[in-house]
Amino acid sequence: MSLRETINQDLKNAMKAKDTKKRDALRLLTSAFKQIEVDERKELSDDDIIKIIQKQVKSRNDAATQYKEANREDLMQIELDEVAFYMPYLPAQLSDEELTDAIKTIIEKVGATTMKDMGKVMGMASKELAGKADGKRINECVKTLLN
Repeated sequence: MSLRETINQDLKNAMKAKDTKKRDALRLLTSAFKQIEVDERKELSDDDIIKIIQKQVKSRNDAATQYKEANREDLMQIELDEVAFYMPYLPAQLSDEELTDAIKTIIEKVGATTMKDMGKVMGMASKELAGKADGKRINECVKTLLN
């Protein structure tokens, strides 16, 4: 079963269970899929869907941060709940140790020694670790290891 079929099935189950929060979150997600399909006139693969979900998670986390700064705990919680509904569809995230080991391997492959080589490392790391680690975490780890 494809990722999209899984999400659609979970949406149906949420509707049957009258779980309005999950239903609404998954509807937002499926509408994002449809928007991309219409705009780009293409069928989405599982990789495309994962990228869309990651983008949605990032925007929800950013919104939650802004709501927290504005002392709007109620709205922040809505955003965090949506993130919680989206997370099961994403690949498992690497732990800090696994991320460090993976980036050390990439640094050896590229032959990077200084911060000037950060672009090479980030390019390869972003491709190899896509979906497994957030770009911000990758960037921080690369900076730490190259210093």
